[in-house]
Amino acid sequence: MNSFDLFGYHLINQWAGHHPVLDKLMAFFAQYALELYAVLFLLAWFTLPKSDSNKRHALVVAGFSGVLALVINVIIGQFFFRPRPFVILQKGTFTQLIPHSLDTSFPSDHTSGSFGFAAGSWREASTWVRWTFTILAIIVPIARVYTGVHWPTDVLASVVIGIVSAKIMWLMNYYLKPITNLGLRIFHYGNYVKASE
Repeated sequence: MNSFDLFGYHLINQWAGHHPVLDKLMAFFAQYALELYAVLFLLAWFTLPKSDSNKRHALVVAGFSGVLALVINVIIGQFFFRPRPFVILQKGTFTQLIPHSLDTSFPSDHTSGSFGFAAGSWREASTWVRWTFTILAIIVPIARVYTGVHWPTDVLASVVIGIVSAKIMWLMNYYLKPITNLGLRIFHYGNYVKASE
């Protein structure tokens, strides 16, 4: 293992196990960030002004950005395997706060997905959505290292994967318009508001 990962891992993980409230918060974000994003997507979709189709389309693009990031991770995982910190480090030199399988540590699904969602929202989503998604995306990689299940370069690479995925989806966003329009039609939003009234 390279010195950067060892230093960065211990720099962050050393705080685990000493602050119960912080431990619980970090464990929550490390485990349930993707589910939290799902709640935020639904909240944003249903609280935006009924006529606002552009910001709802931004949500769709952001959602697919996160999905693409996860797909990229799966592909990388087929060709590259890195043991997780708790597998190779000596017991007593780290603190693991959450259970985890022994699958590849690189890259981090939670971080890639989070930054895919966040970066996908940066272009046209509502201000509160951009800020909330981004703050959560920043917390997630720190939490994954803090709880002992990832190396720093796992999450740093995943940040790049998420941002690149968002750029790709925005280049292809025209092809997602039918999905957005379907959602608008179902819930009578955007151009379908008048038709429903």
